[in-house]
Amino acid sequence: WAIVVSATRIIRCNRIGAAGTIVAFFNEHFMEASQMTIKVGDKLPAGTLSEFIEDETPGCTIGPNAFKVEDLVRGKRIAILGLPGAFTPTCSGKHLPGFVKLAGEFRKKKVDEIWCLSVNDAFVMGAWGKDQGTKGKVRMMADGSAQYSKALGLEFDLIQKGMGVRSQRYSMLVVDGVVKAFNLDQPGKFEVSDAETLLKQAEKVTQFMP
Repeated sequence: WAIVVSATRIIRCNRIGAAGTIVAFFNEHFMEASQMTIKVGDKLPAGTLSEFIEDETPGCTIGPNAFKVEDLVRGKRIAILGLPGAFTPTCSGKHLPGFVKLAGEFRKKKVDEIWCLSVNDAFVMGAWGKDQGTKGKVRMMADGSAQYSKALGLEFDLIQKGMGVRSQRYSMLVVDGVVKAFNLDQPGKFEVSDAETLLKQAEKVTQFMP
């Protein structure tokens, strides 16, 4: 499960932000899915994700900051939505907004954090988060080189279409690093990875937890 990452300073912070406006678009209906490897009961692989930090705080500098996934998930309940790309129609119009809207309901179900994971750099994810009003609701986690998506087995190889490697569309609930619920959409579809579905699953998983 381990993945190789470049040497970088790993820090901890819960703040999110953005800078500038970066617009990207690609056709989400011409995707080729790789074999899915992560499943309910599996432990998330070790790896590194980046987050754009807008306000400097102890241990966090302004700009992209790197975080070890295994440190962030330890002892926490986290809802994760993975999607093909920032500023794309379904991702911006439906998928991410649903989780922003229901962020408070997830907290009521004892979910500590919501992450949005996409194969974009931290600057793009920060700008997209600002555009979507995610601050304090959803952490915008960048998997810039798709290394973490590959470790999950949830990447799309779109190199021949000039789009590089992207992420499939999915949602999952993770408790102390272990996947408790997982929903994977078929290419070009948005049917099972929505916020409402994961919220119902979170209620079932966490109802007997302290």
